[in-house]
Amino acid sequence: MKYLKNLLDFYIESSLHVALAVYALIRITFLKLNLPPDHSVAFFGFFGTIVGYNFIKYDELARVKKVKLNAMFKAIIGLSFISFFAALYCFLELKTRTKFVGFIALGITILYTLPIFPKKSNMRNWSGVKIYLVAIAWVAVTVFLPVLNAKYDFDTLILLKSIQRFLLVFVLMLLFEIIDLQVDVRSLETIPQKIGIPKTKALIYALLSLFIILDFLKENATEKHLLSTVFIASIISLFAFFADAKRNKYYTSFWVESVPLIWLLLLLFL
Repeated sequence: MKYLKNLLDFYIESSLHVALAVYALIRITFLKLNLPPDHSVAFFGFFGTIVGYNFIKYDELARVKKVKLNAMFKAIIGLSFISFFAALYCFLELKTRTKFVGFIALGITILYTLPIFPKKSNMRNWSGVKIYLVAIAWVAVTVFLPVLNAKYDFDTLILLKSIQRFLLVFVLMLLFEIIDLQVDVRSLETIPQKIGIPKTKALIYALLSLFIILDFLKENATEKHLLSTVFIASIISLFAFFADAKRNKYYTSFWVESVPLIWLLLLLFL
């Protein structure tokens, strides 16, 4: 049992799980827009997420030498190096304008992690910024990258898809902020810190309603896609209903982050 727990911890801490979530959302974009699967884009999102998230999580700790170089941390470093070269290979396979968005995503990661100005904190610690920054980055990688590389014209459908994806990530991040309420410093000024858990949950339900409505605004939306959207919104609503600051890290780091994977499986098997 301890071995399985260590394996699960490595799976989560190495960012493999969140990378699969990004991969799933890219695949969902292909399915929703009837685009042919593009493995270069999907795997660039997957491997790039491992590199980006591990850089975000461990850069500061490594620089101030607060992390012991144990077996798990060594394995995470090794995985990150392998993922870097895999992401680079996939990046080189992308079209020129797609690479531009990739550079933007890289820039956000750097700004999110490293201080922009001397003696100033990074953007991760700017009051109220984190949740919007993460949502924008996920939209760029999971919507704009596949659309650009497929040379799909930006139209109303893409706008709706981008708003819907932003709402999805924003809502999932709100769940993280609820669970982290006891450990987040007050200076972060997260939404649950500002308005409390009950109002945050009410906001989640309202945004999920808009998330569903946006699917009905799309022309030629299939019954399969509509049903999967309603089902996913229902699952997230349940996660929100039972969310509180006493939940353990697996509630969000594993179960909540599994939502994109569940959505992809629904679309594939319906």
